[in-house]
Amino acid sequence: MYLKKLNSEDVNAQYLLFRDIPENINGYTNEFHGCSLEDYKSSVLPKLKAWENGVGLPEGYVPETYYYFWVDDNIAGEVRIRHHLCKSLVNGSGHIGYYLAPAFRGKGLGVKLLEMAVIKASKIIPEDEIYLRVEKSNAPSFKCMLKIGGYIHHEDEEHYYVRIKKLSKEDMYGRDQEQA
Repeated sequence: MYLKKLNSEDVNAQYLLFRDIPENINGYTNEFHGCSLEDYKSSVLPKLKAWENGVGLPEGYVPETYYYFWVDDNIAGEVRIRHHLCKSLVNGSGHIGYYLAPAFRGKGLGVKLLEMAVIKASKIIPEDEIYLRVEKSNAPSFKCMLKIGGYIHHEDEEHYYVRIKKLSKEDMYGRDQEQA
């Protein structure tokens, strides 16, 4: 299991997962849902790569990096790491958004995916804690967050706002070695 950054070499495999992510599932959005493979290659992929560098961002967006979660030879999920917070992200979706394909759920893989995302985010973000938001109806994702050290910072009617302490360099090094 590993996270691999969005790239052109795995475009067909990335597209198969990307295409099937609903427009909105448990707060994880895919504004390009249903695009064709050709549109993904010619338009979406370059746009997502540019957003990572802060180029062409829609109003209110911050740079974000897309990663794909590989299990054996299959892409099982997608992760977005937002490089820093803006006003809307502090009480919004936070630093990390993730999606695990239905065929891979219920096997403990969500915890692995999120743990790997926290390691990546700890290297990118300037804040001391990683901000996440989860719908109260999404118990599996909430349990993943708690299992890797998250705590409820606050809540509203529909969401828990979870914080996870950013990992130290020593802790990241140890965890990176475990995943290699």
